[in-house]
Amino acid sequence: MKLTWLDPEHLDPRAVGGAVAVLEAARAVDAPHLLPTTTSSFTVMLQHGWEAEPTLGAVLHDERDQVVAVLQVSLPTWDNRHVGQLDICVDPRLRRRGFGTMVYDAGVARARGEGRTVVLAESWDEPGGVAFAKRVGLERGSDEVQRQQDVLTLDWRGLDRAHEAAAELARDYELLRMPGATPEHMVGAVLELTRAINDAPIDALAIEDQVFSPERLRAFDETQRRLGRRIYRVVARHRRTGAPAGHTIMAVDAEFPWHASQYDTSVVRAHRGHRLGLLLKIAMLRWLQTEEPQVRTVSTWNAASNDHMIGVNELLGYRVVANAIAWQRRV
Repeated sequence: MKLTWLDPEHLDPRAVGGAVAVLEAARAVDAPHLLPTTTSSFTVMLQHGWEAEPTLGAVLHDERDQVVAVLQVSLPTWDNRHVGQLDICVDPRLRRRGFGTMVYDAGVARARGEGRTVVLAESWDEPGGVAFAKRVGLERGSDEVQRQQDVLTLDWRGLDRAHEAAAELARDYELLRMPGATPEHMVGAVLELTRAINDAPIDALAIEDQVFSPERLRAFDETQRRLGRRIYRVVARHRRTGAPAGHTIMAVDAEFPWHASQYDTSVVRAHRGHRLGLLLKIAMLRWLQTEEPQVRTVSTWNAASNDHMIGVNELLGYRVVANAIAWQRRV
């Protein structure tokens, strides 16, 4: 067995193809509701990363030079520089042969070598993933839930009533539509709204607040462009003062136009209690109906302890499709 770290500047097409094949085989078995990883999206993450933080990638080859496992290591640089995030994937045909442990150990060694003192990893909440995490010494840090919304069966009459009730409580606020990259004159406001996500529950995870800057915001915009994702943001603003109060973001991938991904929804603490989260999300759905009428499914993630946002999502018709666990270990 041979573990090879991928050079993002000189990627071997066979190694990339083998990695994507393993990721797709695992998705089909473990989480068929997820969208596939494509060669282009895998490459973008290796060369650019989510916010200009390129992912370190490695593949494990067997004696026939076939890829049997994939390791991805994310090393935050904007904040949480003590953390290394590991993503381990083994070909479903070849599990329980020690390949996962081999790859995990390599990931821990790389994170430690980069000065990280905590490793994070995620698994689906199923016996195999839980057993592996415990075997390698990981501890449960947070429970997470993925929900999906069937846009074709939305109860629009019910949503209209909910919107009307929320709008009455939020009559001091106006909503703005912002497609694509953030306009320069809105960068400061969007940064303030983005920072509000730090109030979301993190449970027992040993992580710090995220730090946002204009450079990080532009890096996010660039990643979406590279991934071929169309971005939609709805912003709530206080009418009298013009203060930014809340926002919600969705992305539609050009490769998978029937599916939308819900990114952050957050409301600044001083403006809570006006049903802005619900108002923003319904406004987004109305906008998508016009701009992306082919969208059939929307997916979102929440910490299982985030009762408030889960309540909003369930009112909007989201239903649980998967449960996951965020694991951690000090190294």
